[in-house]
Amino acid sequence: MKKAIGTLGLAMRAHKIATGETIFKKLRSNQVSLLIMADDMGENGKKKLTDKCAYYHVPYVFMNGEELNMAIGDKNRKSVAILDEGFAQKLHACLKG
Repeated sequence: MKKAIGTLGLAMRAHKIATGETIFKKLRSNQVSLLIMADDMGENGKKKLTDKCAYYHVPYVFMNGEELNMAIGDKNRKSVAILDEGFAQKLHACLKG
């Protein structure tokens, strides 16, 4: 998990992430390589994002909400879209494995 936090922080500093409503715009334009959601996310938001990911064929993983916010330096984000394929592969391997 420590490696995933470091990699997510690096992606954030490289401006290769999207948060908030921007995620939906990036999903529609096929720019998202991986979606990371907080495990304490609300059911409605979780369903909306997982449905969008299924429709646009984007993989998604879940992560502890506190660690997610600590990694990106924000206080209250529940989802983060990774826009770079390299960061996405590294994070997917860390969070799935």
